[in-house]
Amino acid sequence: MLTPFLTTGIGSMPHTNPDEACRLVLETFDIPFWPQLPKLSFLESMIPQYSEGIPSLRINEAKETVYIQRDEEDSLMQFYEHYSNDWKCAISEKYSQGIYSFVKILKDRHFQFLKGQTTGPLTLTLGIKDSNGRLIYFDEELREISLLVLNAKIKWQIEFLKPYANKIILFIDEPILSAIGTSAYLGVNSDDAIRMLKETSGAIRKAGGIPGIHCCGKADWPFVINSDVDIISFDAYDYVETISLYPEEFTKFLENGGYLAWGIIPTTDSIKDENVDSIKKRFDTSLRFLSKNLPAVLLLSNILLTPSCGTGSRNVEETIKIFKILKELKKIIKEDP
Repeated sequence: MLTPFLTTGIGSMPHTNPDEACRLVLETFDIPFWPQLPKLSFLESMIPQYSEGIPSLRINEAKETVYIQRDEEDSLMQFYEHYSNDWKCAISEKYSQGIYSFVKILKDRHFQFLKGQTTGPLTLTLGIKDSNGRLIYFDEELREISLLVLNAKIKWQIEFLKPYANKIILFIDEPILSAIGTSAYLGVNSDDAIRMLKETSGAIRKAGGIPGIHCCGKADWPFVINSDVDIISFDAYDYVETISLYPEEFTKFLENGGYLAWGIIPTTDSIKDENVDSIKKRFDTSLRFLSKNLPAVLLLSNILLTPSCGTGSRNVEETIKIFKILKELKKIIKEDP
């Protein structure tokens, strides 16, 4: 059971020292998460970090490109030969120094909850092209293989973290959802898209985890709710009004035991002008606004607190400020009569 106002983070951080990033996470959050470190290596960026294992994949670290070169049919055959329902596809240390440093620092510690994350299947397949410039989402075979790879990494990740927590929360990071339906992605079939998300959340459940989804912009929220997740993480700093557009859907989601992770601390340039008092005022205003359409008792009983997105685009000092404000905000909220 998640208690109200537990804090956690989204994933990316600006550090180039994995141990330093992990220690900051462990000092700050109720639900620690392993850090993704894109400034340490291009391989730790959102797309490449979860692309390892996709057949015919090419990564050029110098040019920071990821693409499929369909000139080796043998790689597809090898994939099918090795794949099974029990197949595990690890995130290697080369692609994530953060998760390996995390478990090393945890040692014999044990938590009620730990959090991991995975790039979502839509963001991944709409973020990689083949050598002809075609997004692999529109190649049915590569799309389905990519989904298999992601689900295998989910299973591996949850098993990797299980020794250190009673429960593993795993967020599906899907920033592309804010663009689905626009002219750039008109060819994305909504039935296929929701199937892919449901398979991903189902893989998290099957591995014993708690599925969540993170959308850092506007999104089709009924579509997101229909992805069978238990936690919806949203940007409560800039987009809280979008939640109010779907009162019936969100009320039902919360009544059924779902949680909203309020990303109330900005991870944009806006953080430069904010402090814990200004954020508390913004939170109170947002709560009053949403309470006009959604039951306040549900909002306050099924709530987590997070930054609005990852802090990988900020610097270390700004990240420390974001994390500090979040920690102080929880304390002030809990002290309110």
